[in-house]
Amino acid sequence: MKNYLFLFLIISLVHLPYLGNAQLLNPTKTSSLEIEELAVFPNPIKTDQLYITTKYNLPKTIEIYDVLGNRVIASKLLGKSINISKLASGIYILKIKENELSATRKLVVR
Repeated sequence: MKNYLFLFLIISLVHLPYLGNAQLLNPTKTSSLEIEELAVFPNPIKTDQLYITTKYNLPKTIEIYDVLGNRVIASKLLGKSINISKLASGIYILKIKENELSATRKLVVR
């Protein structure tokens, strides 16, 4: 029994420096980058037009999900506004993709 405890102690000490440093184990993985100067307004929204602006205002892919995870709107946005008149009042998840960058925001419709 003492041999097992000793072996467990040795293995634990060898792996101790790696505990809590999981991000350091894969140095090739980069952190996810967010879209620069992203602005979503108004939020909460009471009107039919939601404005989405970024630093470069490139074409964007917009997806809006309800709280159950159902996609309710999917659209390519070439300008700065999207019509959300068909959304009922509630809380939604807004997923914005511009080039290879993406961002997620909470959207409240009143």
